[in-house]
Parts: sequence; structure tokens; C-alpha cells
Amino acid sequence: MGTISVQSFLFDFLKVVMGSAYLWLPAIAIFFTWKFWLYYTRLRHIENIDWVLLEIKLPREITKSPAAMEMILNAMHQTRDGSAKVKYWEGFQRIWFSLEIVSINGQIHFYIYTQKGFKGLVEHQIYAQYPGIEIEEVEDYTKNIITHNEVDKFYAAEFALEKADAYPIKTYIDYGLDKLQNEDEQKNDPMTSLLEFMGSLKKSEQLWFQIMIRANSDKAWKKSGEALVNEIMKRDKEKDSTEMVNFASLAISPGERLVVEAIERNISKTGFDVCIRTAYFAGKDDYRGPIRGILTGLMKQYNSTNLNGFKLTNATAYLDYFYQFPETRHTWRQRRMFDAYVKRSAFYAPHTRKLFVLNTEELATIYHFPGSVARTPSLGRIESKKGEPPTALPI
Repeated sequence: MGTISVQSFLFDFLKVVMGSAYLWLPAIAIFFTWKFWLYYTRLRHIENIDWVLLEIKLPREITKSPAAMEMILNAMHQTRDGSAKVKYWEGFQRIWFSLEIVSINGQIHFYIYTQKGFKGLVEHQIYAQYPGIEIEEVEDYTKNIITHNEVDKFYAAEFALEKADAYPIKTYIDYGLDKLQNEDEQKNDPMTSLLEFMGSLKKSEQLWFQIMIRANSDKAWKKSGEALVNEIMKRDKEKDSTEMVNFASLAISPGERLVVEAIERNISKTGFDVCIRTAYFAGKDDYRGPIRGILTGLMKQYNSTNLNGFKLTNATAYLDYFYQFPETRHTWRQRRMFDAYVKRSAFYAPHTRKLFVLNTEELATIYHFPGSVARTPSLGRIESKKGEPPTALPI
């Protein structure tokens, strides 16, 4: 009897649901149509953007600290989303850039990938901070890898933060690079390890390192940082005015105080949504089996035990290069990782990623133009210095 009652109830319920379809079905149709429209118009907008790849050629002497790169990054913090019409009808998306360090044929290159409309801004800011640098628009190096006959092994991975965004990584200020006085102080530059490894690669090896950045606009990471500080400092959100102050709760350890100071310094600066990824290619005989461990070790230069650090994620399997073999789950993953790198896609379709936030100080630590202490022969430097940046350079 009970079973019949349940069946009868379910039948009546379905009749009510289907009978009211004229109310909820249009709403569902409108919702999915709107989602499809946003996906389509944003993808169309992205595909129509004109991009340029700028190579930064370094002079033999750079005496500036990474603080100079921090000034450049501040100028690249573009938060404009456009009007509602531009955003939702034309698919306009917040501007993003890609900072890249690449080793090809044993030579190290610094690149910035930017929309053509922001080329002048990037050039102007770099010339203002580094007058001896040369900037040249070049062909995209990623377009030639498929025809590289010596390449038949491929590995790719992305990086994520180990802790919440509000915890900072170890930065150039922690390394004492904010007040450079001589070359000896530059020897602490944590980026030197990456450059030395890139300089040791053989002709059949390539290593691509990509840092994609987009201005952070929601400020959630700042609020989470403030919440962490309050938690560590044992500050109650609400306290009865008649309740006596617990002075014992105000006594924090020296280590906790350092963490609080680091978090407060971190969230006081401009933040970017970030995706960091790397791609490694090699000939069969030159492929470095422990490449995963090598990359992890290189990024540990920025890790701090009581604060934050990087960890590998989304890594591909150790397989032969994907275009030479039948499709499998692993080769499909390789194709997707390769395509995401080439298209510089992380914030929007066709490849979206779980992002994290780094501020300008952190970004300038992992991407800046090194001084002469980075002496690897494969780090090409120009012989002569420019006296002044071009006078007709657009802003």
C-alpha cells in the first residue's frame, strides 16, 4: 500500500512539474542561451585581437634592482572592463599580458606578449626604467616547434601556490636586492638558478617559461589577508565593551609577528591574477628524465617555510612527443597543455585555469632583467647602449 502511495505521489508530482513547464522552461532556455552567447562573443573577441611578441635585448650592464620591473608592472595593471554594451555584446575582456623566458638552441630570450594596442605602453615603461635595453617585435617562437625535427620528447606543467594567496613568496626584498650597491649583492638573485639551467641546455632542448598576468579586480585576496592577520593577532570581530581585555592574547611570537608583517606588506601592493606554466622539449637522447624534480627545485628559490611557495600541478606524463603517436588520454593532455601555452590562454576560453594572486613585488622577483652577475654565455646581451629611448614612442 505504501509503495502504491509513493508511486502515485511521484506520478502526481511529475504531472505538476510538466504542467508548469510553460513557466520554468523558458527561464532555463534563456539562461543557457545567455551563457552560450557570452561564450561565443568572448571567444570571437579574443580571436580577433592583434597580438605582438616583444623581445627584450639586455645590455651588458644592468644596475637596477627588480624594483624597476615593479614600476613597469604597476603600469600594466589595467582593470578596465568596458561598458556593459562592450562587455556583454562585443565580448570585451580585461587585458592580460604574458611574461616569458625561453631557451632555444642554447640561447636565452626575454619576451613580453601583449596586445598590439598596448605595445607602446609596454615599450615606454621598459625604456623609462631600463634606458640601455633594446626592444624588437619578433616572430612567435611557438609557431616553429612542430617543424623542429630534433624534438621528439615533450613535458609540460603548471605551478600553483602552496597556501592562500595572502601569504607571500620569498621576494627580492627578502633577498636584499632592493638596494643594490655592487655586483656581489646581485649574486643573491634567485632567478639566476633558472637562467643557469637554461644556459646549460643542449641544442635539441628547449625550455619555455610563461607567466600570464591580468589585473586582479575583486580584492578578495586582500580581505582574506586582513582576516588572516586578525586571526593571528587574535583580534575578535565583536567584543562586549564591558569585557576585560585579555592581554595574553596580544602576546604573539616573533615568528607570528614576521608572518603578520609579510602578509600586510603583501596585500598593500597591487595584485595580479596569475597563471605560471612551463614546457620542455628535447631530442630522444638528450631528454632529462628528472625534469619534474629540476623544475620544482628551481621554483623552490622563492619558497618560504613559514609563508608561501610554488608547487607543480597539471603536469603531463613522461611520454614521447604528442604529434608522433596515436591519440591517448596522455597525448590528449599534452595537446591541451601545448595549445594553452601557444594561445596564452588561462583567463578565458578556450583554456581556463584556477588562478592565484601575486602582487607586483612577487612578480618582479620571478621576472625581471638580471644584472651582469648572470654571466651564462647563452644569455645574449647587446654590445652598445642606447643613449635615450625613441622620442616618437607612443604611450
